Amino acid sequence: MLSTVPKEVTDRRSPAWNKGRIHYSNSTNEVVKAYEAQYAKDMENFLKARAEEIVQGGLLTFIVPGRPNEASHSEASGNKTMELLGSCLIEMVNKGKISGENVDSFNWPLYLASPQEVEAVIKRNGCFSIETIEHLPQQMLRSKEYASTLRACMGGTFKKHFGEEILDEFFDLLNKKFEENLSFIFESGNAISLFVLLKRIVTE
Repeated sequence: MLSTVPKEVTDRRSPAWNKGRIHYSNSTNEVVKAYEAQYAKDMENFLKARAEEIVQGGLLTFIVPGRPNEASHSEASGNKTMELLGSCLIEMVNKGKISGENVDSFNWPLYLASPQEVEAVIKRNGCFSIETIEHLPQQMLRSKEYASTLRACMGGTFKKHFGEEILDEFFDLLNKKFEENLSFIFESGNAISLFVLLKRIVTE
C-alpha cells in the first residue's frame, strides 16, 4: 500500500488525471509514473527509518505484494483485480447508483513493484545490502472468499467515499465478476509477493 494516492491522478488539471479509473493499471503513462514515483518515495522513507533503528550488520526482512520482472502492470494479478473493481463502479455509475465524478475522485493507493524496482530503490538508499529477493506465490481463493477478503480490507474506504448504501450491491457484483474471471486473474502465475531480506551496511 502507498502512504497516499498520488495527488496528480485526481487533479483535473494534471496530465496524470486518471478519469474513469481507480488505479494505474491500463492507464496512461503519466498515471503509471505518478504511482511509481509515490512508491519510490514511500519505500525510501521506509528504508531511511529502518536504517536509523537497525544496528550495523543487522537484518531487515519484509514481504510486499509485487509482480515478476517480466510481467507488465496489466498482467499482474493484483492489478487485474483492481480493473474488475473499477468495472463494478462504472456499472454502478451507468445504473445511476453513484456519480461519475465520485469515481474520478477515487483511486486506490496500491503499487505492485517488480524485484528490479525494489532493488533499485534499495541501492539508491545505500544503507542496506540485498541478501535475497524471492517470489512467494499467492494461493488462489474461491471467488466468494476473495470478495469477502477484499471487503474486509477495502470496505471502510469504499464506505467513506461512496456511502454505506452501495456496499452490499457493489461487493455482490464483484463476487459475480470473480466467479467469471478468478481463474484468469490467477492462472498467469503473476500473483506473487516479494520476500526481501536486507543487511544493514557496516560503515567504518
